[in-house]
Amino acid sequence: MALITFSSPEYKDKTVYAVAGSHTETILKIAKTNKIQIKFDCEDGECGSCLIRVKSVDDKGRMGYHLTDKEKEVLRQLGKLSSEDIEKLSVDDLPSEWRLACQMIPRDEDILVEYGLE
Repeated sequence: MALITFSSPEYKDKTVYAVAGSHTETILKIAKTNKIQIKFDCEDGECGSCLIRVKSVDDKGRMGYHLTDKEKEVLRQLGKLSSEDIEKLSVDDLPSEWRLACQMIPRDEDILVEYGLE
């Protein structure tokens, strides 16, 4: 089980339990289940409206599974990742702090998810 703390400038922080490793429970799905108001439009990783920043709060240092190809392209278009950043993340096998809530599937780790970022 992972603890996910959702944080937004507009709402009080909320921490929920998430079952890691299901491969279907995205951050957005977990948020919706727990009535957390992450903005979204397409739910398919193409629009970028569910942009989040993810930070590790435990000692493991990992933050979810790697970026999908859709995420890489949308995050590049949003100016959150450059082509060089994307290559470095791939080469160094690191996660990105910028994610799309509809694409990110959490691992068994405690994370802070910041949403409502403009």
